[in-house]
Formats: sequence, structure tokens, C-alpha cells
Amino acid sequence: MDSSASRAVPLVGDEELYAESALHASIPEGLFGLSELDVLYEDATATLWTYINPEGRPSFTPAMLNDFENWQRLIAMGFGTDKVPLRYLVLGSRAPDVFCFGGDLDLFQNLIRNRDRQGLVNYGHRCCAILDRNIRTLDIPMLTVGLVQGTALGGGFEALLSFDFIIAERHATFGLPEIMFGLYPGMGAHALLSRKLGSAMADRIIMSNETYTAEQMYDLGIVHQLAEPGDGLNATRDFIKKSERRHAGMVGSRRATKKVWQLELEELNRITEMWADAALELREHDLKVMSRLVAAQARLAERIAAA
Repeated sequence: MDSSASRAVPLVGDEELYAESALHASIPEGLFGLSELDVLYEDATATLWTYINPEGRPSFTPAMLNDFENWQRLIAMGFGTDKVPLRYLVLGSRAPDVFCFGGDLDLFQNLIRNRDRQGLVNYGHRCCAILDRNIRTLDIPMLTVGLVQGTALGGGFEALLSFDFIIAERHATFGLPEIMFGLYPGMGAHALLSRKLGSAMADRIIMSNETYTAEQMYDLGIVHQLAEPGDGLNATRDFIKKSERRHAGMVGSRRATKKVWQLELEELNRITEMWADAALELREHDLKVMSRLVAAQARLAERIAAA
């Protein structure tokens, strides 16, 4: 990323820019100090670049959910109309070859074994609230972009579905593996895929346990732009540049689409409550499959850390 993207916006000597610099100084400082999200503000394009930077497994652990909740709260506090300009919000990942593995399977196992339905519901409701706020773009007239440079599975794929646009490198992959251990994705896949693709295609993707390439997702219309491996950042910058003249129309069009969806948080929450009930019906064999996935994710996280 070039030098225009930085954690701090310096003051300049030109008196005409003092007011703008003071406005930028109102960005909540905590936004740049999150534990598992690396946040950068680029003044030239009014873009907030954010990268998932996990301390362990690249999954939505409670600690990472805390960061996402604070991230959204601080963005809403500091940016928007009559605040610091924000036209584009980009989310990528620092984990090599991984966007996100999704839900915290290790936590799920413990909650299921302890018959803790409320714990499962609370986790799901937190995810749904984050998803809902992202769909509404935090009530800021901006475009949200998911930048995928690796694997997006389960809740990681679901999270991407809440973005206005998805830019993916050709080697990126997508999947919803929950059916392999007797469950299904409970934080947005049904609601969003059904609205984007129709219920029959949504059901096929959710039930198949297949891994889909970025090109397949592009052909379906889920991925909006493909990039060559290693060129995702440049492709995102190019998207921002080309979108600038039609920004208002694109923001309005996306809002109109979401209005047609008629997707409310209550629907997302109800589905995740059904998911929690289904999770409590899993057998020991299913939990062992889940354990093997957790172990595989942990090994990958160790390799990432070593690299």
C-alpha cells in the first residue's frame, strides 16, 4: 500500500487545509489500536482499509467479534455526513491464503457438549448484528468491498455476502462446509444467497459441501471482479478509481437492492436460533469431525505464524 494510506493524517502548512486536518483528527484513536484488525485510512480516496490480522486461527473467535463490534462502533462515531469523509470501506485479510475460516468451531464444540443453547444463540446473535450493520453500511453513504486473496469458508463466506462488492483473486476459494458435520451455516447464508441467487441455487451451494473457485462465484454473480494472484490490492484500487464518478448512483442502487430484499435483523436472528437448536442435535461422530477441522485450522495457523 502506498504512503497515502497511513494511521495518522498529518497537519500541513496550507491554512486552507487546517480545518480538514482538524476534522481528520476526530477519527477515534481506538480504531487504529484493535488487536485483530489492522486499520488504515487513506485520505486521497476517503477509503478505510481493514485487514483481519488474527492472533491465532483465522476464525471469528469471541476476541475477533469484539474487535468487529468496536470497529463498527468507532467507524459510525467518527465517519459520515458532517464527519470525516468515508466513501469506501474495504475488508481483506493478512493471513496468507486465507480470508477467514468462519465460526469458532472450538467454541461451538464446548457449548454443544455443555448443552449451552444460550451460549450458541448469543454467539449467533452477535454475528447477525455485525452482518446487519454491514449490510446497512453503518448508515453511511459508502460502498463496502470484500477483498478475497485466499480461502473463505463458512462464516467467512457468509460475512462476504454482506458486502456491496466482492473482489477476489483467481486462486481464492469459497465454501460452506457445515453440512459435513451435520450442521448448516446459521449466520446469513440462507437469507443472503436466496436473495442473490434464488432459493434453489442457495440450497445447492449450502447442501453440496463443495469448494467453489473465484471464477465459479464470478459466473454466479457473487464475486463482482476477478484479479490475478497477488493483484487484488491493485484491482481494488482500480475499482475505487473507476467508481468515483458514479459513486452516488452506485450507493443509491445498492440501497434500492437491499430495500427490495426486505431483510431484517429479526429474520437473521431467528435462523441462528434454529441453527443453535440443530447444533444441539449433533452426535459424537459429528463433533469428532468438527474437532478434526479445528485441528487442521490450528496447524495452518501455526504455519502462518512461523512464516
